[in-house]
Amino acid sequence: MGAVKKYEITEPWIRYNCSLGEGPFWEDRTNTLRFIDIERQELHTVDLAVGPSSHKVVKKMDISMGCTADIEGNEKEFIFGGKYGYGICNRETGEYRWIKRVWNDEEVKDGKPERMRANDGAVDSQGRFWVGFMNDPLVAEVVDEGAVFRLDPDLSLHRPLSNITIPNGTTWNKQDNIMYFADSPSRSISQFDFDPVTGTLSNRRTFFTMPEKTYGEGSVPDGHCIDEEGYMWTAVHGGGVVLRISPQGEIVAEVKVPTQQSTCPCFVGEDLIITSAGGTGGPDGKGVDEFAGSVFRINVGVRGLKRFRFKGGEAIEGGKVNGEVVGE
Repeated sequence: MGAVKKYEITEPWIRYNCSLGEGPFWEDRTNTLRFIDIERQELHTVDLAVGPSSHKVVKKMDISMGCTADIEGNEKEFIFGGKYGYGICNRETGEYRWIKRVWNDEEVKDGKPERMRANDGAVDSQGRFWVGFMNDPLVAEVVDEGAVFRLDPDLSLHRPLSNITIPNGTTWNKQDNIMYFADSPSRSISQFDFDPVTGTLSNRRTFFTMPEKTYGEGSVPDGHCIDEEGYMWTAVHGGGVVLRISPQGEIVAEVKVPTQQSTCPCFVGEDLIITSAGGTGGPDGKGVDEFAGSVFRINVGVRGLKRFRFKGGEAIEGGKVNGEVVGE
C-alpha cells in the first residue's frame, strides 16, 4: 500500500448538536443540502448559495427518518425511509404521507414497527429505493433482526437482505455491476455482484475490513459514497475520520474530522459534506466532544457519482391516519 494522503478539518461548517446527524443529500437542482437528525426527528436544510447562515430546521417530525432520495417527475417532494416504512415528504413544509409499510402481518403482531426504524439507503440506476431497517436504540436492544428492503417504481416491495444489525452505506460502483453495503458491527463493508436489470444480489464477499488498531477498537464503517474515479469515501464512527478506499479495498486517503462520531459523507461538487452524531450523548446531555453533532465540509478535488431518483413519479398515492399507513 502506498502513502495515504492526509486531509484535516479543524472546525465545523455548521456547528450544531445533532443527536444522530445522518443522510446528507445534495439537491443539485436547487443547490440545497438536506440532512436529518434521526433521534431528534428533525429535517434540516441549507441553501448552499448562501451558506451556513441559511441553515434551518424545516420541521420537528413526529416520526424518525433514516434516509431520503429525490423523486423523478416530482420537484415538490422527496421520498424517505422512516419509522414504519416508506413515505413522501414536502421539501418546504415537512408534511409527509406514508406509501408502503415494510413489515408483514406476523412481524406487526410481534411489535417490529415499534422497535425498528430506518437507518440508511439509496436509489439504484433503475430508480429502486433500497432502505435498511434496524432496531431503534431508543426503544430496544440492537440485535440482528434488521433487514434491507427495496421499493420498486411500481411500489412492489422486496426484501433482499435479512438478519442485519446496523445497515449503512448502500452504493453501487461506476460500472453498475457491484453493490456495496456495510453492516457496521461487523467492522467490514461487503460487496455483491449486482444485476441492474433485475436488482438481484449474489456472491457476497468482503470488500474492506477496518484495521484492528489504527482508528480505535470501537471504530466501525458508517455511511459512504462513491466518487467519479470509483473510490469509496466512508465515515468511520468512533474513529474521527473519513477514509477514501480504492476499488481494491485499500485505504488511500484519510480526512481527519474534529469529532469522534462522523456518520455519513456526501458530495457537493468537489466538496465532501460530513454529518456527525453525539451532540447530546455526553454528560448532562452535552456533546461527547466539542463539535459532536456538527456538519463538516472539505474540498477533496473529485466529484461524486450521480445520485439517481426514485422513479415512482407524481403518481404516488398514500396517506396516514394516526400514524398508520393507508392508501396502499
